[in-house]
This record gives sequence, C-alpha cells and structure tokens, in this order.
Amino acid sequence: MSPARKPIRRGAAVAKKPAKKAGRKAPPATSARRAQLKVVPAAVAAHSAPPIKDVEGLMAYAYALEAEASERYNEFADVMETHNNREVAELFRKLARIENIHAEHILEEMGWTSPPPPPAGGWRWESVEGPETADFTDLHYLMQPYHALQIALHNEKRAEAFFRDLVQRAPSGKVRTAAKEMAAEEAEHVQLVEEWLKRTPEPESDWAHDPDPPRWSD
Repeated sequence: MSPARKPIRRGAAVAKKPAKKAGRKAPPATSARRAQLKVVPAAVAAHSAPPIKDVEGLMAYAYALEAEASERYNEFADVMETHNNREVAELFRKLARIENIHAEHILEEMGWTSPPPPPAGGWRWESVEGPETADFTDLHYLMQPYHALQIALHNEKRAEAFFRDLVQRAPSGKVRTAAKEMAAEEAEHVQLVEEWLKRTPEPESDWAHDPDPPRWSD
C-alpha cells in the first residue's frame, strides 16, 4: 500500500517571487489557495479515446505519453528554479530523465530511428493532455520532494489505468497483449515510486507557511 498522501496546494507556483522592493503586498490568498488540495487529474475535455488500430499505433501513443511527461517535468523544474527551490527542481529534472529513458526504450524496442509522427489531427487523449502529464496547478513554490513524488505517483497510476482501459478496447489480440505489457510496466513504475516515497521524509504540517511571502512590485 502506498503511504497516505499529504495534499498540496495549487496555484502559487506561477507567481514569481521577486527581490523585495517597495511596493504593495500580493492580494490575500483565496480560501482555495489556503486549503490543502488533493492532486487530481487535469480537467477532462470532451475528447474521444485514442483511435488505436494496431501495435504500432499503440506504441506511438506510448512514446508520446512518456515524451510529453518528460517535457512537463522539465517545465516544472524550470518553475521551481525560478522560485529558488533547487531541491525540488533537481527532483523534477530526475523524473524528466527517467521518462525520457522510457521513451527512448520504446524507440529501441520498435526499431524506430526517430519519434513517431502524431496521427492526423494530433494526439487524441481522453483528457486535456496525456495521462502521465501533470498539471501546472499541482505546483506550489514551497513544495517539497515528497509532494513532487506524489505527483509522479499519481501520473504513473493514470498511465497504468490508461493502458488497462486500452486492453478492454483493443481491436485485436496483438494490441491487447501489447497493452497488457505496457500496463504491467506502468504498474512496476507505480511500485517504484511508492517505494521512493517511503524513503522520503513527509513534510511538516506548516510546510506552506512563508514568513516572507511574495510581493507585487511596480
């Protein structure tokens, strides 16, 4: 069983924390920002399920899933560096490298020398983005490594569910077998992140308290 989640707050990471200057304080935090939030999937859009017809199509989606996740973790690292949260930034870089390794493994396994092109109309996910792509509102500028790993665990669980769903909708036995293998791989990733979380200190209850909060400056 995975450890109990310590929820994180959303929305504060996008506001930069400039050097202190004369100016007005940032507006008071809303009740939503004060509340501790649970990491949830990105808002669901009216998208249809991926139109996968063969193993090549399945693996192309698998590659896109991993590549997109890697890119997002690097973007998260950039945000954390902006806030001088170097420890979490480095962890997100590490997660990005891991996802990139997964993507490269798919290329090697399929014998592809370059990333597969998106299908006509682009990648079609059931949600706004790929199942392993975290949302920017999952960030907080004071978040700790435990929170970053919570995000990673949630993403891996979504990826596992994505492939398990494809098993049920597979148009052929070959696609079903490939989807089962990918679901099993993602289940292993879930287990690895769960073990990683167990070795990571949980934040104190006041982790989000900032005695020197961001200010708006002219």
